[in-house]
Amino acid sequence: MTKKITVPAKNAVTKAAPAAKSAPTAVKKTAPAAATPAAVTKPAPAAVEPKKIDMNKPSIKDAIAKGKELLKEGKTKADVAMVIFEALKAEEKDVVIAAFVQGATLTEKGAVTYWYNCKRKAGKTSAAKA
Repeated sequence: MTKKITVPAKNAVTKAAPAAKSAPTAVKKTAPAAATPAAVTKPAPAAVEPKKIDMNKPSIKDAIAKGKELLKEGKTKADVAMVIFEALKAEEKDVVIAAFVQGATLTEKGAVTYWYNCKRKAGKTSAAKA
C-alpha cells in the first residue's frame, strides 16, 4: 500500500472552501481483541526470600545503640556509618547494611552506598598505615 503525498501548488491564488458537512461515512471495523494472538511473555521469576539476619547479637546491638547515640549528639550519618562499620567489620555485608538502616537511620539503598564508601575508606586507611 502506497501513501499518496499531496504538495500544495506554488502559485495558488485562492484556497479551496472547506467541504460542507456531509453524512458520516462508514467506519471500518477492526478485528475483535480475542482474535489477535497475545504476545508471549516469560513467567515472572520467583521472588527470592530475603536472608534472615539475627540482629540480637550483642555486638550488633551495641553498634546500633552507639550509632543512635552519635546521631543524637549531632554527628553526620557518614560518621555514624563509619563507627558502625568499624564495629561490625567481621560481619557480613547484609548484617552491616541492616545495622546502618537501624543505627544510622538510612534507607536500604542509602545503606548500601554508605557500606561501599565505608569499605573503600577503611581500605585506604589500612593501606596508608602499612
